[in-house]
Amino acid sequence: MAIAQYLRGIGHDVVAVAETIPQADDQTILIKAASESRVLITNDKDFGELVFRSGYAHHGVLFLRLQDERAANRVRVVKAVLDQYTGLLKTNFIVATERRVRIRRLLVDS
Repeated sequence: MAIAQYLRGIGHDVVAVAETIPQADDQTILIKAASESRVLITNDKDFGELVFRSGYAHHGVLFLRLQDERAANRVRVVKAVLDQYTGLLKTNFIVATERRVRIRRLLVDS
């Protein structure tokens, strides 16, 4: 929830799964995010499987692959990605660690 609170605090329209559909499976979450043209921020590697192997449509995924899962570190990494890659979030699958960001460009259904 720290990321959602941070993003709301800087003016983003955020929907947190834990608040709206906490029991939803990964496919449902990805379909809902895509249908609402939302970037999905996650630390669940299963979303990569859905996008790359199963071909699910998306509107951008930011996958946090962090060693330090504390809230402050998650927020710090998301802030760093937003500061440098905001324009790329909506069309790509981005993997962010504490030290690097990898961007995988994908065709996205709008």
